[in-house]
Amino acid sequence: MKFETVIFDLDGTLLNTLDDLCDSANYVMKMFNRRSRSIEEVRNFVGNGLKELMRKCLDKDIADEETERCLAEFKKHYAMNLNNKTAPYKGIKELIVKLSSMNIKTGIVSNKADAALKSLCEIYFPQIGFAAGEREGIKRKPAPDGVLYAIDKLGGNVNNAVYVGDSEVDIQTARNARLPVISVTWGFREAELLKSLHPDYIVDNVDSLCILLTGEKL
Repeated sequence: MKFETVIFDLDGTLLNTLDDLCDSANYVMKMFNRRSRSIEEVRNFVGNGLKELMRKCLDKDIADEETERCLAEFKKHYAMNLNNKTAPYKGIKELIVKLSSMNIKTGIVSNKADAALKSLCEIYFPQIGFAAGEREGIKRKPAPDGVLYAIDKLGGNVNNAVYVGDSEVDIQTARNARLPVISVTWGFREAELLKSLHPDYIVDNVDSLCILLTGEKL
């Protein structure tokens, strides 16, 4: 099967950002005298934006005012440390280059802060046609707004577009946008969870993803 427009999630789909996210979260936890969080905890906390990540890392009784202070500190720390340990998953850079060479439109829509997303895209994926993270004026995933906006900006068509992600948020986003969804199992969610949500396609490696997207091997 060949799609003409492919919109990707970022964290857990294209890039393994988990260590840097965890390090910045624990920097804030230490600053505010809260208990540190494990990699596995942070893995399960991400997906709904940074404010929700902070809420889950903090105790449930934390006031919104303190959550906002923690969020501000996280953003400052992460902006300076977002590429210490982050790296693309094996084969991803080659996949993006192949899609570009075949004139398949590509975009990234994420709940990651927009500035951080754009910084990482400039480093790793200069071929991407459009990239947008969480920002004012566009509802975050699982609302379909960002994905539909990206398709429009790319000059694509929803009738031959697909969304690729690694989480339950991505599956719901695609459904809200009335797009087929490809779930990848190498990211931040367990394969069994993804299978239980019945995405249109599920893939375990980048070669399989490439065949789905282009009809060809990587």
